[in-house]
Amino acid sequence: MEQRDSAGVLGLTSTRARTRRLLIDTAMKMFDSGAFPSITEVAQEAQLSRATAYRYFPTQSALVSAIVAETLSPIKNWQPTKQDANARIDELLSFAFPRMLQHEGTLRAALHLSLTQWAQSQSIDAVPLKEKLVRGNRKAMLTQVVEPLNKELTPDLMDRVVRSLSLVYGSEIFLVMKDIWGCDNDELQDIGKWIAKAIVRQAREDALTP
Repeated sequence: MEQRDSAGVLGLTSTRARTRRLLIDTAMKMFDSGAFPSITEVAQEAQLSRATAYRYFPTQSALVSAIVAETLSPIKNWQPTKQDANARIDELLSFAFPRMLQHEGTLRAALHLSLTQWAQSQSIDAVPLKEKLVRGNRKAMLTQVVEPLNKELTPDLMDRVVRSLSLVYGSEIFLVMKDIWGCDNDELQDIGKWIAKAIVRQAREDALTP
């Protein structure tokens, strides 16, 4: 039986909420161990029926989106305490990177699914996906972090800074730094912060160029 809260938003009974929680926790453990399980495999691991799992997550995109949201939830609620842009960036990366790396397998699974969906969309006989993995939460976060630069940079430069930082703040950097260069987690974080500082420094130089 479904219930609605005081705002009229459709919610879940405690039993359904526990079942959903079990599926998310099971899937997260499997993804973080390096697996890329199907919904059926997650159901088997959680000792639930396939039909039950599909009622909660009808597509793999729905499942991956749910566990990525769970993984990034503490980061989304983060708020800067510094006034300087560089200090804010350092603060964000120091907070976010360890939490991302803790669930690296889950975030890599999201990248894998995103690439798979892109490949499917490029085929000649491609059919519209029932549900596409949506990414892009970093945009609002980075815009907030670099807000102190508004008094120094033009809107175009601010946009370029946010877009450039989005290459650093995200799981994509794992693939390059770890898979290609063999960096450990500490090296990855140090290089990420170094790149971020270089981006801000270049933007400030560009702002002073006639």
